[in-house]
Amino acid sequence: MLKYAKAVLFDLDGTLVDSMWMWKDIDMEYLGKYGITLPPELQEYIEGMSFSEVSAYFKEAFGIKESLEEIKSEWVSMAKYKYTHEVPLKPGALRFLKHLKEQGIPMGIATSNSRDLLDAVLESLEISPYFDCCMTSCEAGAGKPAPDIYLKVAKILKTEPKDCLIFEDTPAGILAGNRAGIPVCAMADENSAGRKDQILQMADYYAETFDQVLDRTYRNLKSSAAK
Repeated sequence: MLKYAKAVLFDLDGTLVDSMWMWKDIDMEYLGKYGITLPPELQEYIEGMSFSEVSAYFKEAFGIKESLEEIKSEWVSMAKYKYTHEVPLKPGALRFLKHLKEQGIPMGIATSNSRDLLDAVLESLEISPYFDCCMTSCEAGAGKPAPDIYLKVAKILKTEPKDCLIFEDTPAGILAGNRAGIPVCAMADENSAGRKDQILQMADYYAETFDQVLDRTYRNLKSSAAK
């Protein structure tokens, strides 16, 4: 899958970092203070929305009186410690980023998260130097499954969409890549495990870990060299 990729674009949560587990907890805690039980379908419904879109949805759907900025600020406060101290890279991610850097392949992040939390992750995991562009859906003007963020990151990396490769973990993110005309490799994540059949139908490739992606790449290189 890397053979023709001139740039690689990553989703953040559930793809590069193991963080999806915490958002359900945060939503439960946040709604709980208003006496609201977390709707079972909520996580899937808001999947891919930008931070601003999710806050607008919460305000309308649950009758939250606080302003959109106050809602987002509270979420950032609740999540920042976890992102800084409890959220690790997914297995093999750092090894994979180092490989791409060594190959001179430009990399970008396209996330539905907030800029504050994106920056917190980049700083705590010390991965900023690997990326040539990091963009949030709020900055792109639309959340996934709209293709805007992937098209804009590809443009900043000066690469045609067809020559990029996306790594994503959710149907909404994969659909954003499909709509952008960019090949997508779906990455396994516990949060989306129940929708694996759907994901396999949507994505061009599938991998359990980044180690698996890299090991396949090395095997293919050895096979080509042997010929």
